[in-house]
Amino acid sequence: MSAADRRHDDAMTDFSRRLVDVDGVVKTVHVSGSGPAVVVMPEMPGISPDVLRLARWVRDAGFTVHVPSLFGTDGAWPTVEAGREVVRRACVSAEFRAFAGGGTSPVTTWLRGLARRAHAECGGPGVGAIGLCFTGNFALTMAMEPAVIAPVVNHPSLPLDDPAGLEISDEDARTVRDRVIREELKVLAYRFDNDRWCTGRRFAAYRALLGDAFDGRVLPGGSANTAPPPFFRDVVGTPHSVVTAHLVDEDGHPTRKARDEILAFLTERLSGPRNSTREK
Repeated sequence: MSAADRRHDDAMTDFSRRLVDVDGVVKTVHVSGSGPAVVVMPEMPGISPDVLRLARWVRDAGFTVHVPSLFGTDGAWPTVEAGREVVRRACVSAEFRAFAGGGTSPVTTWLRGLARRAHAECGGPGVGAIGLCFTGNFALTMAMEPAVIAPVVNHPSLPLDDPAGLEISDEDARTVRDRVIREELKVLAYRFDNDRWCTGRRFAAYRALLGDAFDGRVLPGGSANTAPPPFFRDVVGTPHSVVTAHLVDEDGHPTRKARDEILAFLTERLSGPRNSTREK
């Protein structure tokens, strides 16, 4: 194992750990910051240090980040062996629909409940939702919840076996489309141009569903970080994670620009008076 493979896990000491119960289903959520709520979902194989770096950027931009634990080991550096096992378990889990024909992943019902609770607690005009990779499309499905007004769909990889497919049932797709059009929402999305897990065909499917409300932005794959963690290097094997594992944190870099665009999108959509309703 090289020195680059022996990175430290993230202790997450600047996050509070909560157990959130939505309709009898309890999951761990890591929370930090103040201001309107933004749900930052993990990418495979879990809440990695790079996912937490993104969450901290969102927090420092003036938001209360909620990072739900959906799979993997929270804070762990993404290794090949552990990452493959997390993917295997997720693909057979009843909570996720990893393959074509499965419809909407059931876990999104819990995530919508989390968004409702976060909005009641944090106030503001609504909630932001950032999906990444395996959870990429979850940010769109969460828009079935009225509190979610700023969905960001990053390199959505599901369904794994259909590059032109969307991980959502026909009924839920119609519900999301109708709300997006009715309320003039925008859906911000990112991918690399040579990503084999999130292709141009998938973005075309989003545009066919949402029309001009879908703002899909494509970065050159040659701009991706060339030294990502082992799981992304050896398992993902392609430029993929625009604002996490494949981000290059340098001024003027395309991936850093994408991060800044996401923060600006959240700021624009979530600025406004606090909601007077507070969760008791």
